[in-house]
Amino acid sequence: MNIYDISRRAGVSIATVSRVLNNSPHVSENTRKKVMAVIEGTGYVPNAFARGLGLNTMKTIGLLCPDASDPYLAHALTVLERSFRQQGYDCLLSCTDRSLGARQQGVELLRSRHVDGIVLMGSSFIEDNPADNDYIRDAAKTAPVVLLNGSLPCDNVYGVLCDDQRAVTEATTFLMDSGCKRVLFLYTSANYAGRKKIAGYRLAHQQRGIPVDERLLVHVEHDKNNYQRVRDLLLQLDEDGLQFDAVLTSGDSLAVAALKYARTAGKRVPEDISVIGYDNGNICLATEPELTSVDNKLPAICEHIVTTIMGALEGKEMPQKTVFTGELIRRSSTK
Repeated sequence: MNIYDISRRAGVSIATVSRVLNNSPHVSENTRKKVMAVIEGTGYVPNAFARGLGLNTMKTIGLLCPDASDPYLAHALTVLERSFRQQGYDCLLSCTDRSLGARQQGVELLRSRHVDGIVLMGSSFIEDNPADNDYIRDAAKTAPVVLLNGSLPCDNVYGVLCDDQRAVTEATTFLMDSGCKRVLFLYTSANYAGRKKIAGYRLAHQQRGIPVDERLLVHVEHDKNNYQRVRDLLLQLDEDGLQFDAVLTSGDSLAVAALKYARTAGKRVPEDISVIGYDNGNICLATEPELTSVDNKLPAICEHIVTTIMGALEGKEMPQKTVFTGELIRRSSTK
């Protein structure tokens, strides 16, 4: 018997059960009596580790990360750890690869440590097959779960993300408005966020009445150190006769590789080819020319994740999905 079973039997949310156990004043007397009747009738004893149940707490948040060396995820880890520490919580980090089995084991590890909440970092945690997301739903039965840049409709699961589709639509449109005729889109994944970005690229063309040349949608294997490989891929596409005068990417590292391609191919940036990255990481200021990139508001997203978990642990009703709007930061790699 756990808090999820109590909420189901009482016909109320997990947050309401938590408020009752915390003696929150924001619960009607009838609801309080209904929940307490279920608790007393089942002999339920709250887990002493869970803050949300109002007895004791490990004061620990579990962070599950596919790759802590990835610049985007490393930045998120820094912001999350600092912000949770300011709230009096320590963080327990579990790093996995991107396979489903490894992610499931990572979540189970965090649950075995009785963490107060769990943050799943990255949209790779959302699977197309609904049954493959059951491990997230199971974790949410005992602790609030927040998805960084993902969304999963489920009680006690919260999504905080950037509107990637809108951001890529606006970036593609910006390139078209600057005179670019053929925008090549480089991406590493067709996961939740990846599909949104691809949809944004297609939408920009649809809005202009321009057919999408599928050859300009180019997938490359995920590798944070793939600069030379992606450069060579673009050189090969150029040699094969594929024409493009702009490169838009799903991540800043791919955009750096595009700059390397331009230099090797003798193309001027942005006169001959424009380049836009995604994430607006520190590397954007280290390139020559400096890189135009989509700021996906990662620090603000991470701060809101902390606010969401703290609110859920206090028994507050928190928004199940919060979407931030990205912003194109213009620098010298575009006209």
